[in-house]
This record gives sequence, structure tokens and C-alpha cells, in this order.
Amino acid sequence: MDDAAKVANFEKRIAEGDKIEPKNWMPERYRKQLIRMMSQHAHSEVIGMQPEGNWITRAPSLKRKMALLAKVQDEGGHGHYLYSATETLGIDRTEMIEQLHEGRAKYSSIFNYPTLSWADIGVIGWLVDGAAIVNQTMLAKTSYGPYSRAMIRICREESFHKKQGYEIVTTLARGSEAQKAMAQDAVNRWWWPSLMMFGPHDADSPNSAELLGWKVKIQSNDELRQRFVNITIPQVRAIGLTVPDPDLRFDEESGDWKFGEIDWEEFWRVVKGNGPCNRQRMEHHRRVHAEGEWVRAAAEAYAAKKAANAS
Repeated sequence: MDDAAKVANFEKRIAEGDKIEPKNWMPERYRKQLIRMMSQHAHSEVIGMQPEGNWITRAPSLKRKMALLAKVQDEGGHGHYLYSATETLGIDRTEMIEQLHEGRAKYSSIFNYPTLSWADIGVIGWLVDGAAIVNQTMLAKTSYGPYSRAMIRICREESFHKKQGYEIVTTLARGSEAQKAMAQDAVNRWWWPSLMMFGPHDADSPNSAELLGWKVKIQSNDELRQRFVNITIPQVRAIGLTVPDPDLRFDEESGDWKFGEIDWEEFWRVVKGNGPCNRQRMEHHRRVHAEGEWVRAAAEAYAAKKAANAS
């Protein structure tokens, strides 16, 4: 088939709800958009281990420590699934990490905020992972097969993370006045960054229309953000906390919780590398990656030796 026929066949498959697999023909733009989006997702899972890992040694009990260790380990596994899925598009993991280190690839801006108290760990599980679940359940239906299948397992684990986070915050909210104040402070600091996780308004997003047309995304940024707010506000109210939004109100006609305008200047400032912890996150990742070079070299040597013996 010539290119026009290939594109027509590709778009027909997308329209019919077929999954695109690695060996199928795809437009180069589709491949590049997937690499950008999936590698960013993988980077986010790995960088996201840092703010939570900061509290492993300071967890308030052995039970909390074990649960947090398991959660951080899960996030590392999610990064591995996603790097592996992205490699099916013809890019090597080493190249993806080089792009991250050189600033040519991004990760979620939410992980550039500091974890100042134990309550932050609960709020990250509840709000940040809760926002991720809203987005990722949509991605489980994405048109690219390897990405869709990776999301199914990741969503199951993220659902557990959200429950774990909400249980931590609920315990604090029902504890002493100081504990409740700590939980409220964490909600105040993480609420708006959690809403920013869904990206800019659809009209301001350079990629949304194309990704929606190819069914890489099934719902728009604004639709997903509204769904997250509708799910979360009843949970906030149930444990006696509030969100820092004086414009929040329930709209009887639409059934939606209407919320105030996001500070998009802050969003773009953090995305461009000027958030509270951008430099710290990347310096840590570069250092640990360099320190782990001997592990990667040993693994490659072992694999090469095993292959040579097998032949």
C-alpha cells in the first residue's frame, strides 16, 4: 500500500476500536507522540519514588514503613513496565533516560513539590495517585496495545495505593487536633498541584486534539479533571477536611462540583524546571543512575555470557 492507503487503513482500524500492535504499520507522528507520552509516564513513576522514599526512614510505625516500602517498590515496577512498553516503539531505554537527563523529556510536575510531613505521604497516595487512576483507567483503553495492557496492572496497584493514602489521612483527620491540622495542611498544599496533573485546558494543549483523534486518549484533560474533582470532594467532606478553594460549589443542574481557576503560571513555571524541587529531583536521579552503572554493566555481561554458552 502507498502511504495514503496505509494512513486510511490505520485510521479505519482506530475508528473501529482495534488495538495497534508494535508490528503494525503506524504513522511516524503517532509513534513519536506515544514515545513522548509513554516515556514521560515512565519517568514520572521513577522520579515519583523520591518524595515518598524520603519518608521511609521516618514512618511512624513498622506497619507504615512496610506499606510505604511496598508502595515505592510498586512505583519502580510501574516505571519498568512503561519503559518496556515504550521500547516496543523502537527506542532504547538508555536513550529515554538520556533525554530525561538532558531536559528533552519531562515527567509529571507534581513530583517537584516537597513532602514536608507524614501527612503528605497519605495525601500523595489519596490525591496524586487518585488523579493518576482517573487518567490511567482511561489509558487502559488506549489504542496502542502494549500501553493499554501495562495500564491494566498498574491501575490495580494504584487503586491499592489510593486506599492506603486515604486510610492514612482519615486516621490523622480523626486523631488529635495537631494531627488533623497536619492533614489539612497537606491537603491545602497538594490540592492545586493534583488538579494540574491533568495538564492544561484542552484549548491550550498542543497535543490533546491529535491524541484524542487517534484514541491514544479517550477523554480530554478538562473532562478527566472534572471527574477527579467529583470523585474526591465527597471523600474530603466525609473526613471533615476542606479544599483551599473559595469558589468551590455544587452545581445542581450538571451534578458537577465547580471549582476555581488553576494558577497556570505556577504550572508552567514548574514544568519549565523552576519548581521547588526540580533541580534536586534531577540531580538525585543523575547521581543514582551513574552509581548504578556497574550493575547494568554486570547484567549485560552476564546476559552476553549466557547467550554465548547457549549458542
